[in-house]
Amino acid sequence: MSPKAIIIGGGIGGLSAAICLRMIGWQVQVLEQAPEISEVGAGVQISPNGVKILEEMGVMPLLDASLFEPDAIEIRMGISGRKLLRLPMKDAAVHRWGARYIQIHRADLVAGLTARLEKLAPDTVQVGAQAASYTHQAHGVQVVLKDGTIEHANLAIGADGIHSTIRNQMLGPDAPHFTGNIAWRALVPVEQLGNFAPPATGCIWVGRGKHAVTTRVRAGALVNFIGVVEHSDWKKEGWKTEGRKQDALADFMGWDQRLLSVIQHAEVLHKWALFDRPPLPHWHDKHVVLLGDAAHPMLPSMAQGAVQSIEDAYMLAQCLKRTKNDRIPIAIASYFDERIKRVTKVQRVSAQNLRLFHKPSLPAQILSYAPVWLAGKLAPGLVQKQNDWLYGKVFEPLTTPKLNL
Repeated sequence: MSPKAIIIGGGIGGLSAAICLRMIGWQVQVLEQAPEISEVGAGVQISPNGVKILEEMGVMPLLDASLFEPDAIEIRMGISGRKLLRLPMKDAAVHRWGARYIQIHRADLVAGLTARLEKLAPDTVQVGAQAASYTHQAHGVQVVLKDGTIEHANLAIGADGIHSTIRNQMLGPDAPHFTGNIAWRALVPVEQLGNFAPPATGCIWVGRGKHAVTTRVRAGALVNFIGVVEHSDWKKEGWKTEGRKQDALADFMGWDQRLLSVIQHAEVLHKWALFDRPPLPHWHDKHVVLLGDAAHPMLPSMAQGAVQSIEDAYMLAQCLKRTKNDRIPIAIASYFDERIKRVTKVQRVSAQNLRLFHKPSLPAQILSYAPVWLAGKLAPGLVQKQNDWLYGKVFEPLTTPKLNL
């Protein structure tokens, strides 16, 4: 009989894990506490390391109609809009790293993952199912739901986000550190912005004590805006709190009109506080394992949160694909060993980028950004090379062609 995994959480990481495990022959059951599978939020950027896996999973054809492929990644000054760096990305990403660099709405990515899972394993997602705890059993685990229902499996996967119930039981309540930054997000139709639409790139706008990122989603029809500002008076973590437009405009007063226009035209602006968390000592407890934000939440300054969840799912399946039921704890320990150095580096560089984008004075900006500008002009290949360790990762195929999944 095939082994079974219960996956707690039906977001990007949980759905990816379900697909990958189904591809290696496991039975899967996804428990999602929301009344339906959906995704709040806005756009995400999926770098070539993530696209390679989505291709292997058979998900990319389901995303082609909604994704946007930017011509370049740019860095601009927030006030003047002056371009500091432009790195070609379209075609160049495939040539250098083996896959495209794309931008997509979270909801479209979740819809593609859901459709792929439904084809591989129909009716495996259970909505309105909130996990309360887990209990170890011989060669397996039981998951207790809030309504008292008990589910049994060979493996439980905590993909339940930054406020993970599974992580809290495994390691105790976490102690996140407030970074002193809050983030704004909004989506605006490009057609509403006219001549003040931001460039159709992945554009980072930098300045004193703040930065913003603009991308395109829904096949380029929407501008996705993220603005990160140093604040000490807002410490609520979460994606669903609405903020006031006048506060967002005040935060970016004097900045490039293309950014202000996005804020002005936004119907809804959400805000949340950014917290940093140290690497965990382990992500596994016998037949229970964590992935994604439950294991390694990271700041958005490298656009790798979703991608690293997808990588987790894929590598977990790699570690489990030839494992007998009584050796599952060994396999998931190997998964942790395989992943911890890489995600810790991504966490560290994300924190470094946040500081880089917020240089507080003109001398500090000149010292930091002049070399970036010069390198982009004289040796863009060397700048791209800095991402080879991340984007260029090669993944072993998860299945053989004979399985035809």
